[in-house]
Amino acid sequence: MITAGVDVGSTTTKAVVLVDGEWLGDALLPTGTNNRASAEEALARALARAGVEREKVARIVATGYGRANIPFADKQVTEISCHGRGAHALFPEARTVIDVGGQDSKVIRLDGRGRVIDFVMNDKCAAGTGRFLEVMARALETDLQEMAALARRAQQAVAISSTCTVFAESEVISYLAQGRPKDEIIRGLFEAVVDRLEGMAHRVGVEPKVAMTGGVALNGAIVEMLGRHLGQAVHVPKNPQLVGAYGAALIAAEK
Repeated sequence: MITAGVDVGSTTTKAVVLVDGEWLGDALLPTGTNNRASAEEALARALARAGVEREKVARIVATGYGRANIPFADKQVTEISCHGRGAHALFPEARTVIDVGGQDSKVIRLDGRGRVIDFVMNDKCAAGTGRFLEVMARALETDLQEMAALARRAQQAVAISSTCTVFAESEVISYLAQGRPKDEIIRGLFEAVVDRLEGMAHRVGVEPKVAMTGGVALNGAIVEMLGRHLGQAVHVPKNPQLVGAYGAALIAAEK
């Protein structure tokens, strides 16, 4: 059976195609202003990479920020369920999933079958998300990859008192005006992000094994710092941005 999952996020749209449960095709592209067109394009690219014709797809599940605007989907499922299902398939022992995307972050607790027991979600503010880091990178005239390297190099961190994107950016500009080293500012920003994620994690309870999904999981410095804060390793899959789409495709197969 051929199934597909499409995850329409606020910043990127992802698609994964499964053939008899095997991951054979995927795609990732910017969501842009037309999430319906982005979803169509992501699915078309994933099908092409899998070598599968559209009419042979038995079922499609949509998830993510724009899931309700995908008319070709057979069903819409929350990203919480999809990230939990995808993370469980990749890490069967995972009981805690931390997903940090472009505009929101979530901490999800799973049972032994990958079902959601509890979760907490930060969806009212971009604090601690990929968008937050992008804004800070621009203020510091750097990029996300360099930020991770600089954070690892820093010997100390400045104190960032606010995780609100607007106020934190003002603090960054103030520290730059004071002549504080860029690596110390970045380290402080990362500490603020990790403190926020740690607080969310403790609200639902942290149980090993911990997996991290979403684009921010590609930032090795944040993953390492989060692991130290939680007192255990944080496991990151090969393509953390695609875990939600993968989970959606798995759910499509189960239905």
